[in-house]
Amino acid sequence: MRGVTSWSFRPYRPLMFDTGGIYICRVYPGPGKIGFDWLPLSDKPDCAGYTVRWRRRGSDEPFETLMTKETSALLTGLGDDTDYEFGVSCGGISSRLRLARTGFVPGDSVVNYLHPDDRAYSFSGHCLCSPSLVRHPDGYLLASMDVFQGGEPQDLSLIFRSDDDGRTWKYVSELFPCFWGHMFIWKGALYMLANSTEYGDLLIGRSDDGGRTFGMPTVLLRGTSGFKHKGVHKNPQKIVEFGGRLWITLEWGSWSSGGHAAMVGSVGVGDDLLDAASWRFTPPVPYDPSWPGAAKGDSPGCIEGALTVFPDGKLYNVMRYQMGGCVPSYGLACVMAVNTDDPDAPLTFSKFIGFPGNHSKFQIVYDDVSGRYLSLVSYLDEKHPSGRNLLSLIMSADAENWEKAIDVFDYSDLPESDVGFQYISFFIEGDDILFLSRTAFNGAANFHDANYSVFSRIKGFRKYLS
Repeated sequence: MRGVTSWSFRPYRPLMFDTGGIYICRVYPGPGKIGFDWLPLSDKPDCAGYTVRWRRRGSDEPFETLMTKETSALLTGLGDDTDYEFGVSCGGISSRLRLARTGFVPGDSVVNYLHPDDRAYSFSGHCLCSPSLVRHPDGYLLASMDVFQGGEPQDLSLIFRSDDDGRTWKYVSELFPCFWGHMFIWKGALYMLANSTEYGDLLIGRSDDGGRTFGMPTVLLRGTSGFKHKGVHKNPQKIVEFGGRLWITLEWGSWSSGGHAAMVGSVGVGDDLLDAASWRFTPPVPYDPSWPGAAKGDSPGCIEGALTVFPDGKLYNVMRYQMGGCVPSYGLACVMAVNTDDPDAPLTFSKFIGFPGNHSKFQIVYDDVSGRYLSLVSYLDEKHPSGRNLLSLIMSADAENWEKAIDVFDYSDLPESDVGFQYISFFIEGDDILFLSRTAFNGAANFHDANYSVFSRIKGFRKYLS
């Protein structure tokens, strides 16, 4: 057995863990149907075809079967809103028995799905998180997500590709260890910026073949690799080029230790991004409840900042602000100023602003055409002061005063404990907004522990900005 020389795998197979002799690499259910793909048995030339089998979950009935020479199957005519178990075999070699629930999910296409009881990735987690979406210079879309579960290892990420603008998707590769990952393009190459695990090491790696292979990642910061202790915390947030440097946002801390302290990191635009010595990081700045305008009460503070250039031409970190149990209990974001003249200088508190999506990770993107700042948020207001079951496009002329443009997915009539559209990764392309959602719907364990990663497009979005 050779030593490991790559960050990427097709697939990652932990030693002595049953990933199946045939690996089902993607699942995408819909109303009355379940689609799934698997990797071919290239080392078994006597396999003349694959046997696909399925039945209702827990049924005593025999499996229904079909034969195919393809490495994908679409099961149709199934009962709706129903759990099924399914697998594939060839010549005595079988996959794991996987699970999926049929039914509708909002959005244009399911990139990937993971049933909350499916243990195919139990060495990492049972849910899909950290959506990241990017357009590769060669024209195709790439989507990534990690496999997570509170208290579990949380260290596997999956990458998928679409060659038809998001209508269909196919498996590309897996990264291990990789958590909270964000893909971005720099000088024609694909990069992944991620943690090794929750509060673990901060990593960066590069792929020169569209995500199929990554070399070993560079460690930029060492963490603690334990959710009970303070370490590196980050969100899959866009990279900002400003003042001759690339800037990233992160924090140091943990929930169990009482909160997180805000940081940014940066590297020169002419530097090698894989050279850790080229990177600079600011010291962590803890939340201070005495900051002017802070909510009254016991807040754990701020996390998951979104770096944004304001109209004054300066770079700020607009941070998700935890206000549950405070007065007010929602509606504020914390703005920290970045000293772009000194990449070692700590962030400084600037102000609190009104922001109707502050209890979940958000991105802020400036639209040059309309002159508006945009964000896709789990929307909050007096009628809907909590939850993530209402996804809205909001806009601002100055990055400080925000208003709703349109509700994208409104399922506020469903229990907020069960439904979530969250952690949206999006970008503007022509007249459209393309986005990837961490979606909990149709039988998720809860609103937070998402079972879908869903791609969508808001066509002609600027007509909603008036």
